[in-house]
Amino acid sequence: MATSTQNKKQEILDKQKKYLFPNHILYYTEPLPIDHGEGVFLWDTEGNKYLDFFGGILTTSVGHNRPEVTQAVQKQTEKIIHSSTLYPNEAHVNLAEKMAELTPGKLQVSFFTTSGTGANETAVALAQTHTGNQEVIALRHAYHGRSAMGMALTGVGTWRIGGTAVGGIKHALNPYCYRCPLKMTYPSCGVACAQDIEDTIKTTTCGKIAAFIAEPIQGVGGFITPPAEYLKIASDIAKHYGGLFIADEVQTAFGRTGDKWFGVEHSGVEPDIMTMAKGIANGFPLGNTMTTPEIAESMMKASLTLSTFGGNPVSCAASLATMNVLEKDATPERVGELGIMLRAGLDKLKEKYTIIGDVRGRGLMQGIELVKDRSTKEPAPEATKHLFEATRKLGLIIGKGGLYGNVVRIAPPMTVNEEEIAMALDVLDKGFKAVQQVN
Repeated sequence: MATSTQNKKQEILDKQKKYLFPNHILYYTEPLPIDHGEGVFLWDTEGNKYLDFFGGILTTSVGHNRPEVTQAVQKQTEKIIHSSTLYPNEAHVNLAEKMAELTPGKLQVSFFTTSGTGANETAVALAQTHTGNQEVIALRHAYHGRSAMGMALTGVGTWRIGGTAVGGIKHALNPYCYRCPLKMTYPSCGVACAQDIEDTIKTTTCGKIAAFIAEPIQGVGGFITPPAEYLKIASDIAKHYGGLFIADEVQTAFGRTGDKWFGVEHSGVEPDIMTMAKGIANGFPLGNTMTTPEIAESMMKASLTLSTFGGNPVSCAASLATMNVLEKDATPERVGELGIMLRAGLDKLKEKYTIIGDVRGRGLMQGIELVKDRSTKEPAPEATKHLFEATRKLGLIIGKGGLYGNVVRIAPPMTVNEEEIAMALDVLDKGFKAVQQVN
């Protein structure tokens, strides 16, 4: 049996190397082929069990193999799998209605695509069409997708290959309080980094912009969490110069940040356009761009558009089932409570291990930044790699990110419970102990 499972693992790794692009990023020194999942747990091809605290990059929002989702998908596939947006279908319109119920303010109408990249592409085109302006302000350390436009919007160099092909996009300073680019301290700084948006508009654009786009918490950037007032200030500046505010909720949506359905709601500002994907359908490919009816009308007047796979009946059925599970078993309030427990445990680890420089985030979206020395804040990417290997051996899957590759990203399915959080914290404790002894 052991030989059989080892052969299966090696066969997968051999085919990965032979038939897939070599720039597919694989975690761990020895890549981890996954076989199946159940709830917040995963099993590899050799039968090893792991507690999944990264959720397919914040995507399996209600856990693996959730019965309500798989049953909804099976039921839909027996009816119709694909029709394109040229024809209305029940799952498509029902999901759009559900999205309108959940989103804040006047956001009411949806345009479904297949990914967060597609959602952000749609959002930028919509803003340009509505305002008549072309230039866009994004933030440093941001991530907005892997298309030419998405990479141009992205503010992390290693994710921008080919991203310089799209012009008219400028990057302002981001609110990275732990590594403040202005060498100031919050709150005495007065959120001075937000002022750089206006300076960037005045000095690097024609003075009129189409949009300002930002993640309520920067995901790939390392779960960088801005002060609560930052997005309101930034949005007001954007509007003063003719732009719309696009909230990229691809990672923060659907209660992930706790207490609110969307991350931007913590800032008390209503976006003109909101994008979402990842956790929207528990792993089925789906993205969504939402806006007001008035703004959406602008694109209709300007040009025709459709999405061959957007609004796919199966993905929409999965999304509807996912939303039902969240409303029943993982409400924003519940996630907020679990987030407090998770954060308290991570803060205790920070007190215990000097290699932890910062803990940040909201709800079940928490980041741990590792440093060689707290006084200098020198990033510790090698320690992050060591922690990955240690926690894998102990049966815990985590994520990482940040410009320096030194931020651990913790984001379990939102159906996680207190016992599972305690298990993860125990593994992290043991992992940090092993890493700090080496470093």
